[in-house]
Amino acid sequence: MPITVYSADVVVPVTAPAVHNGAVAVQGGRILHVGTRDWVLGTLRGAATPVTEVHWPGVLLPGLVNAHTHLQYSGMAHVGARQYTGFEDWWASFDAVYEAGGHDWRRSAAAGATDSLAAGVTSLADVVTDVEAVGALHDAGLRGVVYWEVIGWANDRWRAEGIARVEAELDRIPTPPAIGVSPHAPYSLETEPLLDLPDVARRRGARLHIHLGESASEGGPLTGPRDETWRNVDAESFQALRRDGFAASATDFVDQLGVLGPDCHIAHGIYLNAHDRSLLRARTTAVALCPRSNAVIGLDEPDVAAYLTEGNLVAVGTDSLASSPSLDLLADVAALYDIARRQGYGAGDLASRLLRAATLGGAIALGMATGPDRVGQLQVGSLADLAFVDVTGATVREAIESVATDGAGRVAATLLGGGVRWASPAWSSRSDRTRVGV
Repeated sequence: MPITVYSADVVVPVTAPAVHNGAVAVQGGRILHVGTRDWVLGTLRGAATPVTEVHWPGVLLPGLVNAHTHLQYSGMAHVGARQYTGFEDWWASFDAVYEAGGHDWRRSAAAGATDSLAAGVTSLADVVTDVEAVGALHDAGLRGVVYWEVIGWANDRWRAEGIARVEAELDRIPTPPAIGVSPHAPYSLETEPLLDLPDVARRRGARLHIHLGESASEGGPLTGPRDETWRNVDAESFQALRRDGFAASATDFVDQLGVLGPDCHIAHGIYLNAHDRSLLRARTTAVALCPRSNAVIGLDEPDVAAYLTEGNLVAVGTDSLASSPSLDLLADVAALYDIARRQGYGAGDLASRLLRAATLGGAIALGMATGPDRVGQLQVGSLADLAFVDVTGATVREAIESVATDGAGRVAATLLGGGVRWASPAWSSRSDRTRVGV
C-alpha cells in the first residue's frame, strides 16, 4: 500500500516528546513511523512502494477527543446562545424547547458530526436521548462511544419495565462505534436504576458515563467531619437522602451504588470537593470538563487547578450546542487554560497537559487509549487520526502554548485513518504535497 508522510513544523505525539520539524508516516490507515522529518523520510528511502509527503507549516496533533457532547441538540443552538442564572433557569428553557417537538434529531446530530470534524475532533462521547440520533457517529465514520441516556425513571416503574426497555434500546444502536450507557444524573434517577444500569453496561462490556457535580445541589460539605450514617439508610433516591437531612455528596452516593470505575467517566465535575475528587482517583474514573457550557448555564467554574495538581484523569468536552457557543474543543481548552491560571496553577506544563486532556485524556475516558484501535496519540500502530492546526511558534513550547490558548477556529485539516475528512481553504493553499520516492 502507498505511504503518506505528514510533516509539520511541530508534531505533538502526546505519548512522547513533541518534535520540531517532525513527521508521521501513514500506511493502511495506521501510523507506520513517528519522528523527525529527516529520520522518517530516511527510513523510507528506497521503499518498494510509492511515498508522498504532505507538509503543513504549523502543528500536527492526534485527532481531538470530545469526551462529552450531545450531537442531537445541535439544532438547539438558540438555547445555548443565551446566558442563564443557574442550572434550573437553563433547564427550564431547554425543556420548553425540547418538549415543543418538531425536532429532526437525525439531521441535527449529523450537522453536529460535521461541525466536530471541522474542529479537529475524530472521536466523541455522544450522549443520545432519542433513537433517531443514534447513528450520527456511525454514519459519519467517526470514532467514539454512543451512550444511550437513561433519564427520569422512578423505582416502581423501573422494576416493572426498565431493564428490558434499556436493553432493547441499546440493541438499536448501529456499530461501530462502541456502545455505552449513560445514567443521566443522581437527581434525575432514583436508586434502583442507578444500581442496575452499571450491571447492564458491564454485562455487555459497555462503557458508562454520568453527569455528576453539574448542579450545586449535588455537592457535599467542603470541610469538617464526614457523617457516614447515610450509608445505612435504604433511600429511594439521592434527593430523598438530602430531604431527610443527610449531607452525602452525589459522588459518594453513586460510588456507593457501584457506578464509578475505570470503565466510567463523569461529565462536568464542578461541585466536587477534595474527598469527591479523591474518590474519582481511587476508582480510576476520568472527568470531562466542559467550561464554556458551565459559563453559559451560569454555573461555577470547575476546580481545574485542583484536578491537575491532585493527579486526576482529565478529559475535555464541549457539551451540546444547547448550552455551548460551539463544538470547537480547542475553545474549551483555552477556557480551561484561563481558569487554571486564575486558580493559581503556575507550572509551565499547563498547555501540554490540557492538550493531553483533549486527546489522550479523552481516549482514556472512552476506553480507547490502548489496543489495536487506539486513538488520542501519534504512536506506531495506532489509528492515523490527525488534526493540523494553523498556529506557529518560535519554539516547540511556544507552538504548543499557541494551540492551547489560540487554537480555536484554526484547525486546517482533520484526517481519519490517514484520509482527509475535512479541510479549510488554508489547507489547500498552504499544504505542500510532494512525491518523494518509489
